[in-house]
Amino acid sequence: MAMRVEPFWKRKTLTELEPDEWESLCDGCGLCCLQKLEDEDDAQAIYYTRVACKLLDLHSCRCRDYPNRQRFVPDCIQLTPGKARDFAWLPPTCGYRLVAEGKDLPPWHPLVCGDEQAVHKAGISLSGQMLPEGSVADDDWEDHIIFRVG
Repeated sequence: MAMRVEPFWKRKTLTELEPDEWESLCDGCGLCCLQKLEDEDDAQAIYYTRVACKLLDLHSCRCRDYPNRQRFVPDCIQLTPGKARDFAWLPPTCGYRLVAEGKDLPPWHPLVCGDEQAVHKAGISLSGQMLPEGSVADDDWEDHIIFRVG
């Protein structure tokens, strides 16, 4: 009888992941690349807007220059296993956040279903619904809030 092997994200801690395993936890939704607003009265509350980072492809929801992103967007946050306790600002559907919280990946995650387009088909991403950075004045981002975390 063959033994069933648990997927790597269930059997390894975040710090045990290989770099390619870590990167594969990204579901490709692109939500982390949306501009966010912090609540002045509640530092825990983060509001996501429909306004996308200038490097985000608005249809594929992937960074157009991922390896060099911090050169062009200095405040781009690099997610690492060591920063997992700080992931509460990520969307609740995010693979990084889910695994950091000890939860399983959803059925539409590419590692689960094998389809990189499933995140779009499931309506998790905002593919084709985002606004390019620069098309909305910073003072008007409030008008484009789509959800809150925290």
